[in-house]
Amino acid sequence: MKLQTQRLIIRPCTEEALQDISTTDEFKIGPHIDMYLDDLKKDPSLIGWGVWLVLNKEDNKIIGDIGFKGKPNLENTVEVGYGIIASARNKGYATEAVSEIIKWAFSFENVERIVAECLKDNHASIKVLEKLQMKRIESDNEMLKWELNRSSITKDV
Repeated sequence: MKLQTQRLIIRPCTEEALQDISTTDEFKIGPHIDMYLDDLKKDPSLIGWGVWLVLNKEDNKIIGDIGFKGKPNLENTVEVGYGIIASARNKGYATEAVSEIIKWAFSFENVERIVAECLKDNHASIKVLEKLQMKRIESDNEMLKWELNRSSITKDV
């Protein structure tokens, strides 16, 4: 399974996928990836509902990771998160990648809402979430919370 956009390949993170790709010194395998890979071993049905690797089509190098924090919950909601390496920021990659996995998630009938959060001063993430038509729903301490409902999306997302 993989998703493609004009400039990106987006693959669910597996141990095999990590062995197949070219990494950069800039991208580090974070603890969230190790934890997800452990969970995936216990429950293979998590594939797609965790970490995805974002690869630049041009050179097949990893430029970040995105994904969901688990399967849809009882409210038919998933939470999305993302990170792009510094050298690939401000080029639209985050918007392009997150847009594609949002489409993927909404292809499942049991996903009605996608939520996200970011720091109040993370202007780059705020721009990404606004471009993706997410609505700011809450401000909590240093965090902004966002949502996108299936019924509110347009063809542009």
